[in-house]
Amino acid sequence: MLRLPPTPRPHPNQADSAPCLPHRTQGHRVRLKALQRVLLGMKKRGFGGKVKKERPSKTGPRELQEESGLTVDALHKVGQITFEFVGDPELMDVHVFCTDSVQGTPVESDEMRPQWFRLDQIPFADMWPDDSYWFPLLLQRKKFRGYFRFQGQDTILDYTLREVDAI
Repeated sequence: MLRLPPTPRPHPNQADSAPCLPHRTQGHRVRLKALQRVLLGMKKRGFGGKVKKERPSKTGPRELQEESGLTVDALHKVGQITFEFVGDPELMDVHVFCTDSVQGTPVESDEMRPQWFRLDQIPFADMWPDDSYWFPLLLQRKKFRGYFRFQGQDTILDYTLREVDAI
C-alpha cells in the first residue's frame, strides 16, 4: 500500500546542500539528510516499492535510482515503523534510511516529483499525519522505532514512538 500526497512543482537544485528524499513504501523509506534543505519526493506513487527478494538496504538504492534518477553510495538505517490500518489484517513494516550524499540530478518520474524545501518550511500539512511525529527525529539524526494505528489513511488512532540506540 502506497500513500499518495499532492504533487508540487519542482524547485531548482542549489549547490548549498545535499538532497533529502523520502522513500515511503510498504517495506522501506529513504530520507536523505540535507544541510539546509530537504528534497521530498512528492508522490504520484512514491519512491520505492515492496521489498522483493532482497534486503531493505539494497531495495532503497535500487528504487531511488529507478524512480528519481539519483544514486547513493550508502544508506544508513535510522528508523523502523510498523503501521496498522483498521480493517486490514496486514501490517506495514517500514524501514527508514538516511544518506548524506547522492549522485545525479533528481528528475520527475511516473512515481514522484521532487521538490526542495527549506528545513523550516517542510509541508507537514500536505504529508501523511505520522510524518510530523517522526520526521523531526530523522532531521536530528536520532534513531527511532514507532508504531502507528490508523483509521483510514488520515486518522491516527494510537501511536508509540521512541528513540533507540540501535536499529
